[in-house]
Amino acid sequence: MTDLSPAAQAVLDAANGASSHGPDDCLNECRWIAAAALRAAADQMSCYQSKKFLYSIGDAMKLLAIAAELEG
Repeated sequence: MTDLSPAAQAVLDAANGASSHGPDDCLNECRWIAAAALRAAADQMSCYQSKKFLYSIGDAMKLLAIAAELEG
């Protein structure tokens, strides 16, 4: 496995912590599940605007970059 950025490692650690599988288990799909969740969140962020919050495309791109790192 390649070294992950601190952000991607934190996401993966959280996903593994919520899983009944260990991080080295061949059935562990946490990496891909977490990446899919980040992609869904980025999709929502990129189109969500209100008076109180305004997320930029850059914020969504950061999540997509972490998702790509987890998938890669």
